Order: sequence, then C-alpha cells, then structure tokens
Amino acid sequence: MDANRQDYLEAVLATLPECVAIVDRNFQLIDLNKAGLKMIGVEHFDDLPEGAPISLISQPYRDAYRDALKTALSGAKQEKNKPFRIEITAVDGTHHLMDCCLAPLADKNSEINAAVVTCRDVSEWQDALEAAEQSSSILQTILAAVPDAMVVIDEHGLITSFSTAAEKLFGYREAEILGQNVSILMPSPHKEAHDGYLERYLRTGEKHIIGIGRKVEGCKKDGTIFPIKLDVGEAKIGDRCLFTGFIVDLTEQQRTAAELQSLQGDLMHASRLSAVGSLASALAHEINQPLTAIANYLSAARDMMDQGVEGNEAHLHEALRESVSESLRAGNIVRRLREFVAKGEINRQILSIAQLVEDAMTLGLVGAYDKGIVCTTNINPDTNHVFADRVQIQQVMVNLMRNAIEAMEFSAEKKLEISVQSIPDKRVEIAISDTGSGIDPEMADQLFHPFATTKGSGMGLGLSICRTIIEAHEGTINAEPNPLGGTIFRIILLKAAEEKLDVE
Repeated sequence: MDANRQDYLEAVLATLPECVAIVDRNFQLIDLNKAGLKMIGVEHFDDLPEGAPISLISQPYRDAYRDALKTALSGAKQEKNKPFRIEITAVDGTHHLMDCCLAPLADKNSEINAAVVTCRDVSEWQDALEAAEQSSSILQTILAAVPDAMVVIDEHGLITSFSTAAEKLFGYREAEILGQNVSILMPSPHKEAHDGYLERYLRTGEKHIIGIGRKVEGCKKDGTIFPIKLDVGEAKIGDRCLFTGFIVDLTEQQRTAAELQSLQGDLMHASRLSAVGSLASALAHEINQPLTAIANYLSAARDMMDQGVEGNEAHLHEALRESVSESLRAGNIVRRLREFVAKGEINRQILSIAQLVEDAMTLGLVGAYDKGIVCTTNINPDTNHVFADRVQIQQVMVNLMRNAIEAMEFSAEKKLEISVQSIPDKRVEIAISDTGSGIDPEMADQLFHPFATTKGSGMGLGLSICRTIIEAHEGTINAEPNPLGGTIFRIILLKAAEEKLDVE
C-alpha cells in the first residue's frame, strides 16, 4: 500500500462516526479510531485501560464477543453483515450498547491474523425503542381498562385501534375490525355519509363534531341499533391525522329516563286528581249554577209558549239565548275539567300565553268569588306565545291559585292578582300574588322541596311538582313576600322561538 493510500484510509477512519477497531488473535487491540477513543473516554490509544477491549465489555457479553471473533479469525463463512450486540463501560462509568460487525483482516501472505471490528452505538435508539414499547404497553393497558369504548381511526376513516370496552359494546374482536372503515359501526344513513363528512373536514377544517359531544346511533355486529354519546378528539402525528372516538352506551340511560318520565307523569296526574278531589264541592256548585239557570230559562220559555207566542217573541228569544249561553258555560267547565284530569303524553306546542292564563282560571278560580276573592288580571299584549304543554302549565297555575285562595281564607282583604309581562332574554313572567298569610320564614328555604308542608293535610308535593314541570320547560319558579302582605309566585318561561312559530 503506497503512502498516499495509507494517509487516505487513516483520514477516513479518523472521521467515521462509528467505532472501528483492529483486534489480533489474542483479542488485544492493535488500533482504534478517534470515534472509538472518544466513546471510551480517552484521547490517545496508550490511555486505554489494561486488557481492552475485553476488560471494557460487560461480563454477560464477553463470550459472545470471543465466539464472534474466533469465527472471523478462522476464515469461516459468516452471514453477511450480521451484527452481534455487546455492552461496554466507558472510563467515566457510562454504559454503551453497541451493534458490532466483524471482518477478517489478511496480511500480505493472505494469512488471517487480525479482524476489523466496526461498532455503532445504539444506546439512544434502544432507549427510544424500549420507551416506545413501554408506551405501547401502557396504551394497551389503558385500552383494556378504560371503561368507555374507544375507537381510533386514520384520515381515511379506517380503524387503527379498538379498545376492549369497544369489543364488548359492538361485538367485534379487534383483530377482525382493524383496517375496516369506521362506518361499519354506524346505521344508515350515517354509514353512507361518514366518508363525506371526513373529507369535508380535512378539506375545510370546519369542525361539526370534533370536540363537541353528540348523541347519535351505533350499530352492533348483530345489526342492533342503539343510542350512544360520541366525543371525538383529533391528534396529529407528523403528517398523519388520527381521530379518537369515546363512546358511551345510552341505552340504559334512556330507558331509565323514560321510566322516570313515566313515573313523573303518573305523579303529576295523581296530583291533578287530588286537586280535583279537593275542588269537588266547589265544582259541583259551579256547574250547578248554569244548569239551574238553564232549567229556569227553559221553564220560563215553556210558560210563555203556553200563554201564546204572540207578544212574547222577544222574551222567548232572550230565554233561549241565555239557556244556550249557560249551557256553553257549563260545557266549558266540564271540558276544562276533562282535559285537566286526562292522563296523556306530554304535548308541548306553541300556545298563546293570554289564552293559557284564561284556561287555567276556569278551574283555578272555581268557588273563589263565593269566598269574597277579588281577582284581577293584567296581561301585557307583547307577551305573545310560549312553547309549553297546556295541561302541565295549567296544573301549575291552578295549584298556585288554589293555594292563594286557601291562604286568604281569614284575610281582611282578599285580592288575587295575575299579571303577565315580557322580560329580557326573550322570556315571559307570570306573577300570581295574593294578600294571604304569607310564607312561614322557617319554610322559605324548603318551599319547593318534596314533602315540605305546613298544612294539616296533604303530602307537600304540590309545589315540588310545580318546580319539576317548570324546570322541564326550561323555566324557573320562585316565591317572594308581597309588599301588600301575602306572597307573590313568579313563573319564568321562554317565549316560543321564531323558527317554531314558522313550523306552526
């Protein structure tokens, strides 16, 4: 080898980032490049610890190193570039995991007396690999333990991960669903539209469901369609985009809600029947009045006809007209009573607030005037409409009116006022005020609690049911002292939205 080529090779060895060593048959180092010296932590070859490189190799790896070196020195054929791994300890005590390759080195007589060892430090790579494996293991543990079903998809809508809870929920094993389009978990028409939703988001960036919980439907392996709550999150890994869906089965929740709604409906119905029971005497009197009047008018008409129609036409027409009016009055009371006691499904619709109040007064004020109650109403014309269940709101108002009448039984002044006005934020307020005995201060904080009552009879459910009804209508109900003495109950309801009025 000429001098120029020798210099060239030494320059190459000096700049290589990998460790390059030459070892003789006695496993002793003949030479070591700068990268190797730096890794061991010395500046010059003569500074190497005694017994290097064997003394630098960790005990568990020494036999593998000797066996690989013997094979290379024997000239036996080896699998090309097959590395073996060793661990060395540098002078400063740090450990380095090395992937090594060996090649026999022949002299000018073609005899093999040494071997070239090239080593690459893979410590950081191994640490990263172990960290990744640990993260993967942690992720798998989380996927197996997380209570909610979790599904991960890529930007093409293909499933890349399927948790244990998702397997139980949908009936698929992870192995059979990985790589499938996530639309397999959806019923029509969402199944056919999903890829379009995904493409639109990737193209425009407009979020319609990401970061927003939504109630949708899922489809099990056996075809069962069931309600779910879906929360979607997005993650970017380099240029890739992944979407994670957290899924909660709402089947049991909806069944429980339906049962609770049914029970509440039964309780409200029972409350209405109870109210009618307490009104029975007053209702009988209220209906008896028009019936008696009808009988009297018809009796008078009969007498006039017996005496001859001629000359009595005007009186006869008046008697018949009043009979019709009184029959309509009685019929209106009976109709309102029938609607009030009927047990039907909740039927929210757009209602005139003025008509709603008037209907409630038909039953709420039964017998009130006989007790000396003076009732006034003040309904502002701008109150418009509310979106409500007619019977339920009537139930609340009738309950409050009957309570007010009862509270004023021993009052010197018996004034019942019902006022309706618009208030900010597109709401309407119904205020029912009385001049009765007022609210017991000890009961003020518990007024709307179940079973809270100061009455000698009753279970104290009336106001609690009122609050349940009003809150179900997205409204509020509260009570406050009346400056004139007594109590003011205020009901706040939302006005009917314009789009609902358009539908109507």
